[in-house]
Amino acid sequence: MSTTTLLVRQDQLGTTRIDTREPAPLTDGQIRVRVDSFALTSNNITYAAFGDAMNYWQFFPTGEAGWGIVPVWGFGTVLQSLHPGVAVGERLYGYWPMANEAVLQPGRLSAAGFSDAAPHRAALHAVYNHYLRTTADPFYNPATEDVQALLRPLFVTSWLIDDFFADNDFFGADIALLSSASSKTAYGTAFQLIQRPGIEVVGLTSAGNKAFCESLGCYSHVLTYEELDQVAADAECVYIDFAGNADLRKRIHTRFANLKYSCSIGGTHVEQLGGGKDLPGPRATLFFAPAQIKKRQADWGPAELGKKLVTAWHAFSARATDAQQPWLSVQQHRGAEEVAQAYGQVLAGRGDPRVGHILCFV
Repeated sequence: MSTTTLLVRQDQLGTTRIDTREPAPLTDGQIRVRVDSFALTSNNITYAAFGDAMNYWQFFPTGEAGWGIVPVWGFGTVLQSLHPGVAVGERLYGYWPMANEAVLQPGRLSAAGFSDAAPHRAALHAVYNHYLRTTADPFYNPATEDVQALLRPLFVTSWLIDDFFADNDFFGADIALLSSASSKTAYGTAFQLIQRPGIEVVGLTSAGNKAFCESLGCYSHVLTYEELDQVAADAECVYIDFAGNADLRKRIHTRFANLKYSCSIGGTHVEQLGGGKDLPGPRATLFFAPAQIKKRQADWGPAELGKKLVTAWHAFSARATDAQQPWLSVQQHRGAEEVAQAYGQVLAGRGDPRVGHILCFV
């Protein structure tokens, strides 16, 4: 079977090409995994947009200057193993290249999973290097793999954002402003925030997505970007920025004299990305989820952190997939051309916010 990969120009994210080549032979200690399916969301666009700044391009290097592979979350099956601790046929959840297969070098094995010990990933954050055996994964449900691929990594980030702000007493604010409110990471965050007594959760979105955001029921109020003046200028608030829109960030920093904290999460508005220099108020600070994981592992221990995450995940996923009013409708894309088309669609921010894209090269 040939290795097929979607390559992306690192400096021009809309430029892609399909690369097909003969698979490299394994060396001792390596495994070959068929990437069965993976989710594509605005979170992956953030990985590409911050590929240099946050080292996301380094996870799956192409060896070709200027071209990168966007990392994705999903499920795979071990096709070939030259490692005694990993069996052919094992099913894994983790971080994959946007390709039909991946070669890993398992290390630090346990019953729950292992890390990729490939030398080029040694300096990269452990959260992204870890692969879970589905047979021992408390999150796993074979009936809802697509939902797990789509929402699980986003919700873990959402939970950590909420936890970070609660851990810091919301920096003295009582209003949380969330941009790109229709994005899955934003509404996952809102789902957690709205459970906090005394916190007003305001979703900011485009006019076309306002009704969808209101239907979720996890925002205190939903405003379009043009309705920002409906929030009092002297409000004590925090800004949680999922859009990365430089103009919007400037408007918020300029309007709110009592802005307590400005948190940059992602870049769903790729064409409007910009820096946070020379802004009034607090410095726009990039949120790095693994740092909060590390803190909470130290505070509570890995087992207790895992228990809290699993409990929160089951509550969120049950609401998101409620049969009467689901927040998510899964759309399948198969084959290299459909993968490339879906990437272009998500990059452009087009489509129904209820749709979740599941891709597969086979």
